[in-house]
Amino acid sequence: FLIDLIGYRRWGHNEGDEPTFTQPEMYSRITKHPTARAIWAQKLEDEGVIPAGQGDQLLAAAMDHLQQVREAGSPDKPATAEQPATSQRPIEIETAVSPGVLHQVNNSLHTFPDDFTLNPKLKRQLERRKAALETDGAIDWALAESLAFGSILMEGTPIRLTGQDAQRGTFSQRHLVLHDVERGTTFTALQSLPDAAAFAVWNSPLSESAPLGFEYGYSVYAPETLVLWEGQFGDFANGGQVIIDQFIVAGQAKWLQTSSLVLLLPHGYEGQGPEHSSGRVERFLQLAANRNIRVANCTTSAQYFHLLRRQALLLESDPRPLIIMTPKSLLRHPRAGSSLRDLTDGQFQMVIDDPVASENPDKVRRVVFCSGKVYVDLTHEEHETAEEIAIVRIELLHPFPTDKIQAVLEQYANAKEVVWLQEEPQNMGPWLYMFGKLHGVMEDMGSKAKLSYIGRPEQASPAEGSADAHAAEQARIVEAAWTLAKTKATTRR
Repeated sequence: FLIDLIGYRRWGHNEGDEPTFTQPEMYSRITKHPTARAIWAQKLEDEGVIPAGQGDQLLAAAMDHLQQVREAGSPDKPATAEQPATSQRPIEIETAVSPGVLHQVNNSLHTFPDDFTLNPKLKRQLERRKAALETDGAIDWALAESLAFGSILMEGTPIRLTGQDAQRGTFSQRHLVLHDVERGTTFTALQSLPDAAAFAVWNSPLSESAPLGFEYGYSVYAPETLVLWEGQFGDFANGGQVIIDQFIVAGQAKWLQTSSLVLLLPHGYEGQGPEHSSGRVERFLQLAANRNIRVANCTTSAQYFHLLRRQALLLESDPRPLIIMTPKSLLRHPRAGSSLRDLTDGQFQMVIDDPVASENPDKVRRVVFCSGKVYVDLTHEEHETAEEIAIVRIELLHPFPTDKIQAVLEQYANAKEVVWLQEEPQNMGPWLYMFGKLHGVMEDMGSKAKLSYIGRPEQASPAEGSADAHAAEQARIVEAAWTLAKTKATTRR
């Protein structure tokens, strides 16, 4: 069959364009030519299928209906600088889970069919993970994630996780879908939890824009589901930037669409080169306003656990997309591990104070704020100060936890310097966002402390291309943070 279809653009580029400026003859004909709807309506009337004039009546009724839908969907007045500050504060919500539930989930995660044969290397890894709940600080990132997923499912919230190699995890850390080494069959333990909601995990293609757009649409039309998309590395978001710009961050303001889509973007400087270093957190912070999105960069597996549960619990009452800068080396790092008690107590902490410096706050002369992996680089070795420098973690970048930051600075009232420290170059990362936020808090407090920056200088690339250059820069940044060194450090946890 050969179909010879000829189409034309009736309005030029858009309804406000004037195509006769450049195509006068053609658009003189188009203007006189009836539309496809008018031609079809006239045909139906001529054949007696519909009475005369009904085509126009149907058109008018449809347009009236669309106008009513538009008026009914008009957004509330957007947040402005004049509105009370409380409207911009991040919500606090209890996210702890009882030990009994977590043990139940953990047992289900590590119970397999009798005839299922695990890979021997993976079997040893899973056996260690199963015992982790009994060992202080041994719950790693992936196990905390699985425990969060399991508890969310048991509370009745469905979960959908997609991404490049999401079933196994980019860094071979997740292993939600297990493969029988003899028969090739698969088993997903989170799908066998008793009386739990549905769980789906899919490996998506390496074309970020299409999967990310699909998952955004899925989250809009299934608002009761926790939907997550993961990039193999943070920079994979580059391929989905159009979806991020046009829909994820602006969906409510532009389209009146509500989404709670979670983006998991591995981030942190490991000397792996420019493209696999950064999730480009600065882009999300530049797009963040009026609590349109949440942006977080956690330092422990318990924080990640509580953050996921927090997102699930807010699906109905405060739906917002969540951008998480997830780690790479911290996935198995002992300093990022957590204990069972860390999961059964408390909630997501937006700001984590220095446990050592806070014991003697009057002695602190410098407050160093940081976020994510660089905190572990700062504190994994002993340095020559414990009294004059406080290392404070900002785990939630947006909405900015103003009250928490102010409380920290009020505690360290004798500090002469407030520092934002980051791994990223000065023209990237959170610095430009943080400068304005921290300066505003300090100004409101009447603080006389100096606000300064420690990190890489401005660069065209997100990171060094040389592992040696990376190591040298990372060492310089860490050393710069400890320039007030005088007394032996107390190890921070």
